[in-house]
Amino acid sequence: MEKKERKVTPEEWNLRFRALGLDDETVGHWHTLFERENPTGHQSFLEWLGLPEERIAQVRAKSADSKK
Repeated sequence: MEKKERKVTPEEWNLRFRALGLDDETVGHWHTLFERENPTGHQSFLEWLGLPEERIAQVRAKSADSKK
């Protein structure tokens, strides 16, 4: 029997960040570093989370515009 892969939702991912003590600013910085160091990987990660294209574009644009 084939095991069905269960995706992690964006909400679950955010709960994990919060459990680590990360606030919105730190999560934003994480996205900025991800975008700067590996934009293709960042895109792929956001797609893996199942975010709609419009939301992916917003996250990536905000990450790319950040000065951090």
